[in-house]
Amino acid sequence: MVAHGFNTARLDRIPAFLEAKYVGPGRLPHAATLVSRRGEIAHQSVIGEARPGEALKEDAIFRIASMTKPITSVAFMMLVEEGKVALSTPLAKFCPEFNDTGVFVAGGGNVPFLTRPPTQPIRMVDLLRHTAGLTYGFQERTPVDAAYRKARIDDFDADYTMDSFIADLAKIPLQFDPGAHWNYSMATDVLGAVIERIEGKPFAQVLQERIFGPLGMVDTGFKVPADQQHRLADAYAFHPKEVKQDFDSGAKSRWAKDRSFHSGGGGLASTLHDYHRFCLTLLGGGKLGDTRIISRKTLDLMTSNHLPGGGDLTQHSVGIFSEDENAGVGFGLGFAVTLDPAAAGIPGSTGDYYWGGMFSTGFFVDPVEEICMVFMTQLMPSSTYPVRREVKTLVHAAIDD
Repeated sequence: MVAHGFNTARLDRIPAFLEAKYVGPGRLPHAATLVSRRGEIAHQSVIGEARPGEALKEDAIFRIASMTKPITSVAFMMLVEEGKVALSTPLAKFCPEFNDTGVFVAGGGNVPFLTRPPTQPIRMVDLLRHTAGLTYGFQERTPVDAAYRKARIDDFDADYTMDSFIADLAKIPLQFDPGAHWNYSMATDVLGAVIERIEGKPFAQVLQERIFGPLGMVDTGFKVPADQQHRLADAYAFHPKEVKQDFDSGAKSRWAKDRSFHSGGGGLASTLHDYHRFCLTLLGGGKLGDTRIISRKTLDLMTSNHLPGGGDLTQHSVGIFSEDENAGVGFGLGFAVTLDPAAAGIPGSTGDYYWGGMFSTGFFVDPVEEICMVFMTQLMPSSTYPVRREVKTLVHAAIDD
């Protein structure tokens, strides 16, 4: 049977595959998948347990981690459209704490850092495309990464405010000159702070007013309300011997508590259907139904490759971690962009775009085939299994028109 241009029997391979390879053997606790084409849902499946003895439901709430980044990036570009900021605006205009931030030369640990002035300032475009010279502490590659860990700058449980986060981050050297390389980083968290300062209101409120409210994303936010906490799925961490171990239970979750810092790079919780509404907006050129949040041309700009000088992430990345394989992939303003499906080694379309999150969640939008896919589970780190690439392969293998 064919529906919405998909062979439905082939789409049914998705839950069967996930059950056989991941959920059944206990590698993943659960898996939820939603696939749509031309705005119509063609497949939806939920398997596994949200909590021990409790089946996963379609309305389950998930920690989406870095799938927060595209949302933050869209919110920022809405401000660009309004003339409040530009891609070329130096970060120091809104975050003067970075005026004296230098580039790492030597030192670290018990030795003071030796730095030099950057060859050019961090610009807003560098935050959007991860070329700012920032990093994540969990990369564990350089003395700068180690300084992030010491300051707990990317620790979810650290007691930061937006202002104290910016102040402490600006004290740590950049890993490289802005614009010189690509490195997955806290740049989108900085972008959230910029949005807060431009708008003069809490970042969480900006997202609610500009994106979640207008798009009807009723279950997306930085805190899961107490009366909805029963829907929050348990999260796990990979363990080499035990396969997975408890990380954050839904019943006692950190995502159900008030926070002083709202991470634009990884703090949101959401649902299969809420994030699908965001994806449909992207597929619709910034519009969902009668609601437009961003222009089609702005979205075109965001989903173009912005890596310096072109090329893919194999040529520009200097880190050891990303939410994607690097070959055949460029990076836009908040999204990875497929440049060459053959080089990427996975079925898809040139120009499809996507990202994922630390708990192995993921999404993609394929404008050529008019497909949206959202995948949810809760196992960290996302590099544990290639499940998102496998699901994307199964989705494209089901196209039948």
